Amino acid sequence: MKKLKTTDALRSEYKRSDFGELVRGKYADRITEESNVVLLEPDIARAFPNDEAVNKALRYLLEVAEVSTRLINR
Repeated sequence: MKKLKTTDALRSEYKRSDFGELVRGKYADRITEESNVVLLEPDIARAFPNDEAVNKALRYLLEVAEVSTRLINR
């Protein structure tokens, strides 16, 4: 099997001027805002084996916070 030669040059039918101005990271902010991915620190990730365990712990924490807030506001 022959290896294909790869070059970074544009094909002859394309002109660089046809593509307009290129902007690096043009959509990076939008992707960051729309993303719901949360990165855990390594020590925290070791404590939770999967996403279900993380969600269960956070729901419990919210429940405790709600109960303690009700006790304080009485």
